[in-house]
Amino acid sequence: MIVQALAFYIFAAVAILSGLMVISARNPVHSVLFLILAFFNAAGLFVLLGAEFLAMILVVVYVGAVAVMFMFVVMMLDINFAELRQGFLRYLPIGGLVGMILLVELLVILGGWKLSPAASSAVATTVAPALDNVSNTDALGRLIYTHYLYLFQAAGIVLLIAMIGAIVLTHRQRPGARRQNIARQVNRRPEDTLEIRKVASGKGV
Repeated sequence: MIVQALAFYIFAAVAILSGLMVISARNPVHSVLFLILAFFNAAGLFVLLGAEFLAMILVVVYVGAVAVMFMFVVMMLDINFAELRQGFLRYLPIGGLVGMILLVELLVILGGWKLSPAASSAVATTVAPALDNVSNTDALGRLIYTHYLYLFQAAGIVLLIAMIGAIVLTHRQRPGARRQNIARQVNRRPEDTLEIRKVASGKGV
């Protein structure tokens, strides 16, 4: 029991510190490395809770695919670190406002949890099935597709919107860049693109 408590505190402390370093590190590569460390420690917490499936998914999907993809993207892009630092003060008010809103929401949730005993009892009525009878994967699937189906769908919509927003933000129109115009290619005539010349023998074009 003492070993589990120590492991919990170690994993939790390293995960929190890694999360702070993800948003405070100036080098994006270091941020991604701290993100991977946070994922590993979160996976350790899931293992302590008996949710081996979530731990495996966190390591395989988020560390093995998402974080590594972030690393490749960050290392392949030509990022101007000086320009990134210059924009910090410009976006600080908006970021601070969003952070304050999230902090107020967390305080409201924690306050409601403390002041209203009915909130904890309401959550306790929708606990997962007993793990003695089913595996944690089965229990997770039953909860997601029954009690939390709408929240699961809402999370998917949020992720879809985030993906579209990321594509829109990174889609830049560079002046002078030659882009493919499929309609123009289909409608072009052979005489517009093909020219036949008679070249005399022994002479160039």
